[in-house]
Amino acid sequence: MARAKTGAFWLTETVVFPATGVSGDRVSGTIDLGAYVDVGDQQAIAIESVDFIMQIGTDFGGALKQACTADCAYSTQLTDLNPGSELVRADDNSLIASGTMDIDFTNNAGTATQDFYPDNFGKLDESRMVVNDSLYLVSGIDGGDVATAIVSVTARIKCRIVKLGTKDWMAIAIQSTASDN
Repeated sequence: MARAKTGAFWLTETVVFPATGVSGDRVSGTIDLGAYVDVGDQQAIAIESVDFIMQIGTDFGGALKQACTADCAYSTQLTDLNPGSELVRADDNSLIASGTMDIDFTNNAGTATQDFYPDNFGKLDESRMVVNDSLYLVSGIDGGDVATAIVSVTARIKCRIVKLGTKDWMAIAIQSTASDN
């Protein structure tokens, strides 16, 4: 299906919740892939894995209690179509990766056990192929307000540039376009 043109490399994007954030707030960021995706050469990005990292405070080492004022959840998604500032349902074809951090405010404890979406795709032939020129990162807080510190959520994306065959390129482009309707 795909032939690697580069070795693996990392792309990153960070979104930041201000200390004044409230339950229901969403923050979003964009990763420009224009330098990597080339329609004429049938060049795409193969995403091998995605990690979401949550850091609290300006020194990035704050306690979980500083992330919210009550029990809360931070949900994060990476998509290849622009969802605006909304989270998408798990069956949306544009969803590449997702993660959730549930915070038990009383016990100052966090867990990520409710989100089992496959964010490690494996070998090149199992990678998520992207032919769009941008990726979109959206994160939201629900259940409690942001407490006393800023909260940064970073997506670290392991990927490589690949060359697709004509049929594969067209199939991915059609699927992506159909998802947008």
